[in-house]
Amino acid sequence: MLTFWVVVTQLEMEQQSESPIAVLPEPKRELLPEQRGETKSLPPYNVVLLNDEEHTYDYVIEMMQKIFGMSLERAYQAAVTVDTQERVVCCTTHKEHAELKRDQIHSFGRDIRMSISKGSMSSIIEPAFADGDPDHPEGRGPDGSGQDGSERRS
Repeated sequence: MLTFWVVVTQLEMEQQSESPIAVLPEPKRELLPEQRGETKSLPPYNVVLLNDEEHTYDYVIEMMQKIFGMSLERAYQAAVTVDTQERVVCCTTHKEHAELKRDQIHSFGRDIRMSISKGSMSSIIEPAFADGDPDHPEGRGPDGSGQDGSERRS
């Protein structure tokens, strides 16, 4: 019985379609910023590896390759920089990713090549400032120092 009613209703609609039908315009939709391609970028943070005397160059090179995907040459340069400058910026990224990379450094383990090594190397994350300017959202140089000559921030 219900089917019959639907068929009759459809027939009635088809017969009435000859009369003019008002067509409403599509409602205007306002796009969200991310739909317009106006995404707000996250503030950058540096992952900074700190020097110590309990880890070898080989340890630093291996860690840089495994955690940051660095080439052998770039990982070696990072080892030289952390040894001579006391710190090296490993990468610049958003805060959540920087925290992950810092935690990966802290959990990498001791250097089995040195008997005095008791654990992983230390690292910090810090807001990335260009040329020591805290208002500039770019990263520090690969040596980790700012224009003011500062080498380490706490």
